Amino acid sequence: MLSKDIIIQAIEQKMVETDYFLIDVKISPSNEVVVEIDSDSAVDLDFCVALSRHIEEVLNRDTEDFSLEVGSYGITKEFAVLRQYVKNIGQNVEILSKSGIKLRGKLSEVCSEYFAVKIEKRVKIEGKKRKIPQTETKKFYYNEVKYCKLHF
Repeated sequence: MLSKDIIIQAIEQKMVETDYFLIDVKISPSNEVVVEIDSDSAVDLDFCVALSRHIEEVLNRDTEDFSLEVGSYGITKEFAVLRQYVKNIGQNVEILSKSGIKLRGKLSEVCSEYFAVKIEKRVKIEGKKRKIPQTETKKFYYNEVKYCKLHF
């Protein structure tokens, strides 16, 4: 049986002093290993190849047969770790709350307990003919949100 802890340790060893970070490691019952990584800048194919080779060096194919896939987490997927929120401050995001409300806005603040989004609304003001844009900052606690992802 492949050890997820050993794989994670090998990944973290290779990522030291880089701007890459681990999102997830999945191991199927048939020993298909999928490693998803992200970066504060951009995920480079050469780094994925180097990381794959490093993991294969740590694991022993003589004792355990496996397939290995190393790749970028994906720009359209929901954020999975706090560091993704931090790297995307200032970007437009879409949020779906657990109560079913979907909002879009600009990610403005991130901390370990919540994140904040600036949402622009058009509000009718008495005495004015047209609605005027107003910006409201709304806090979301992570446990209240089904997902948060980039919005294009």
